[in-house]
Amino acid sequence: MTDETRRSAAPAMPEELRSDVRLLGQLLGVVLAESGGQSLLEDVDALRALTIEAYQGDEESLARAEELVETFSPERAAEVARAFTAYFHLVNVAEEHHRVRMLRARDFSNPEGILPAVDTLPGAVSQLRAEVGIEEARRRLAALEFRPVLTAHPTEARRRAVSGSITRLSRMLGERDDPRANEAEHRELRLRLLAEIDVLWRTSPVRQDRPTPLDEVRTAMSVFDRTLFEQLPLVYRALDVALQPDVSGTAAPIAPAFVRFGTWIGGDRDGNPNVTAKVTTEASIIAAEHILLGLAKHTTRLGRELTLDAATTPPSRALLALRERHRDLAEALSAQVEKRSPGEPHRQVLLFLSARIEATRTRNADLAYTSPEEFLEDLRTVQSSLAEAGDVRSAYGQLQHLIWQVESFGFHLAELEVRQHSQVHAETLAEINEKGIDGDLSERSREVLETFRVIGRIQRRFGPYAARRYIVSFTQSPDDLAAVYRLADLAANGFQAPVIDAIPLFETFDDLGNSVDILTAMLEDPRVQERLAATGRKVEVMLGYSDSSKDVGPVSATLALYDAQARIARWAQENDIELTLFHGRGGALGRGGGPANRAVLGQPPHSVDGRFKLTEQGEVIFARYGNAGIASRHIDQVGAATLMSSAPSIERRNSEAAERFAEIAAVMDRVSRERFYELVRADGFPQWFAQVTPLEEVGLLALGSRPAKRGLSVNSLEDLRAIPWVFSWTQARINLTGWFGLGTALAAVGDLEVLRDAYRDWPLFSTMLDNVEMSLAKADERIARRYLALGDREDLAELVMAEMELTREWVLRTTGHSRPLESAKVLGRAVQLRSPYVDALSLIQLRALRKLRLGAGEEELAQARQLMLLSVNGVAAGLQNTG
Repeated sequence: MTDETRRSAAPAMPEELRSDVRLLGQLLGVVLAESGGQSLLEDVDALRALTIEAYQGDEESLARAEELVETFSPERAAEVARAFTAYFHLVNVAEEHHRVRMLRARDFSNPEGILPAVDTLPGAVSQLRAEVGIEEARRRLAALEFRPVLTAHPTEARRRAVSGSITRLSRMLGERDDPRANEAEHRELRLRLLAEIDVLWRTSPVRQDRPTPLDEVRTAMSVFDRTLFEQLPLVYRALDVALQPDVSGTAAPIAPAFVRFGTWIGGDRDGNPNVTAKVTTEASIIAAEHILLGLAKHTTRLGRELTLDAATTPPSRALLALRERHRDLAEALSAQVEKRSPGEPHRQVLLFLSARIEATRTRNADLAYTSPEEFLEDLRTVQSSLAEAGDVRSAYGQLQHLIWQVESFGFHLAELEVRQHSQVHAETLAEINEKGIDGDLSERSREVLETFRVIGRIQRRFGPYAARRYIVSFTQSPDDLAAVYRLADLAANGFQAPVIDAIPLFETFDDLGNSVDILTAMLEDPRVQERLAATGRKVEVMLGYSDSSKDVGPVSATLALYDAQARIARWAQENDIELTLFHGRGGALGRGGGPANRAVLGQPPHSVDGRFKLTEQGEVIFARYGNAGIASRHIDQVGAATLMSSAPSIERRNSEAAERFAEIAAVMDRVSRERFYELVRADGFPQWFAQVTPLEEVGLLALGSRPAKRGLSVNSLEDLRAIPWVFSWTQARINLTGWFGLGTALAAVGDLEVLRDAYRDWPLFSTMLDNVEMSLAKADERIARRYLALGDREDLAELVMAEMELTREWVLRTTGHSRPLESAKVLGRAVQLRSPYVDALSLIQLRALRKLRLGAGEEELAQARQLMLLSVNGVAAGLQNTG
């Protein structure tokens, strides 16, 4: 961004948001002065003032800011880094709260919840009705599926303790908006805010020890407890109200329970030796504990409230029969329940159902449910009885919410998916062939077999839907999938093997190209044919965004992924397959990040067909699901896009655009890939990359349970995980993985009129350019040059900077914008609000990096590592979608 555009790029901040940011900033200042004395506040303010001046175009101020950072003692540098990190957390809280405020204001202006925009589910249904008719629209809605899969990749640098403090602050900001609060209540609220900010400041922002996989499981559970369990039925209800505004809550719902969560946390063992069969077992138990506690609590509450007398609300025959079965099942318990609720049969039954859920949780075999389907059948018996008796509000009100929760979460909460590398399977089978199944197998081979046994145990306890998907990383032949079924049989050792759906994961550029051939051969496997017959010919295929981008650069990877999806979709149609494409997207743009709803609407025809599955990684989990209002909006948007993606108008637009701009795509693919290879295949590039970014230091930080590398040194990029590849470039304020090669590609096309036509009419292209604008807005040439100066390759540094400048120039020329994010006012304001403060943390990080590279005494190195960790955490909080 040039000095001129920096000065002019300051969209007006809404007054409510400005007020929240000002208040939180002032309170942080009070805490800093109390904790570190006035001198700490003065140092923070001095650095802040210099970086703001520098951001507005005063290059000398940036040099002075760098000099100021060098004068800090190690202790003061750490305090300043923590202060800026705390500020980012507070700004994030304020912006998130303002977003919720705006969502509520919009909903208030549409009290029926009927919004015409097609980025809402009601709007999408309305548009579909116009295009395909009401019956077909209803059929598509009933088949809608959105499957977010939570993963524990180490991009969430924030501690759970910090997340808890942020949640409490957000709640207090909500109280501040209450117009009924008087002056005394506002004073009390200010004191509580001050106390919470003090706690946030005094809480160590970084983990001292690397989290275990079970720590990561528990962190993810907090999202379910805090928002998703209660919020998901409200999403369904809002849709139902929009679809049948006059009768929703008094008639059978139209809205389906279309969300199913999955998780890799505790199941993804590809390259993570910390994920064992024991961990997978514990992960499933922890998740089940959370959901069963929630269901028991909700059922108990409903039962206590349903004080309907048999005279006013007579029970159906089916309900009375259910109560008789309860007496046979547990006579004493049934008598106790009936004594507490005399003459209230519906209440009696629900309270007994609650006891059965509790027995399921505690594994009381005599009383426990065998499956969530059995529980659902009982709930529907109660619902039908209430409806027959005329109490439709009780039947289709809160009881329907409970039914939706069971349909969405089952008894397992989120389906636990296992992932392992194809090479591990091949080596395990080779060892078994050599030594026999009962031979002296290696620990890893025994662990592979035990994983399948654990899947079987999970299925026996919670049902086959609790854990049946098995992702095969680096699938390169049909043998890689056959190996999974063979290993499952061997692990069963003559007993019933678990239900397994082996899912190919095509990650590299070459694998994406070979995907259809592999899938065609896969269909000939008898075990695959068996599963097709059982599932109604359903097949899931996963696409990896990260490694393909690391292979050939972001432009070629984007085009290759689109092409692969189009070919796989055609293959599915030709073979009568119900296809679900599983998108391995990340939070960062270099890993397929960006707005999910726009990505869905840009997919090839028939590649979605009402089913969308993606990974939700790192900080994205809390950004999208940590707040109830934002979670509801995200699910609504993605659900709408998933439904709309197969609308004739959308499919026609995408198909025509792909054909019309095919020549442009071919040029961009070839030229961008050549440019990317020019960089990453240069002699000494891996070592230089490690010099100019905090790659090795990030690998040492306690950000997640997964190692940063698959075992090789930095001399090879092939086995470097995509996460630190992206994360390191982001920390260096270069964001290379989101844009490198695009400028050269656009310049090679050269025809600005054609490019602008493509930006207007080709969704894949416009989404790519808008995402690159975000990436460039968060990058900073001045800071980037300081990181690149850490290396000894001026040629590579200039190659990177030249491509950044060229990309910025051609993207802005193509979009017609004068600066990145010019048309995205909210996002642009957020980036500009944070950037000077991120600059301050980047300067602190550079100081730490130089110390680590130059070498020093052990005490100085320890201080530099701690400062490095603090700055990584702060930059991640400031940039948000970091890796």
